[in-house]
Amino acid sequence: MRGRVEISPELCKGCEFCIVACPQGIIVLSERFNSMGYFPAVVTDMDRCTGCTLCAQMCPELAIEVWRQEG
Repeated sequence: MRGRVEISPELCKGCEFCIVACPQGIIVLSERFNSMGYFPAVVTDMDRCTGCTLCAQMCPELAIEVWRQEG
């Protein structure tokens, strides 16, 4: 199973909970800050996402959506 993660840069406050939760290690903090002055999380390699949803479950700001895809 594969997944697709969408992180809203304007909602993310860079808490890093999703980074710690991701078993694939594909989430990092951006080098650019958002309009509120936070460095939001970004996905580095979407092809490695399994769609486990752990990142979205850990996000206190509800800034992450995950879709699962078969195949």
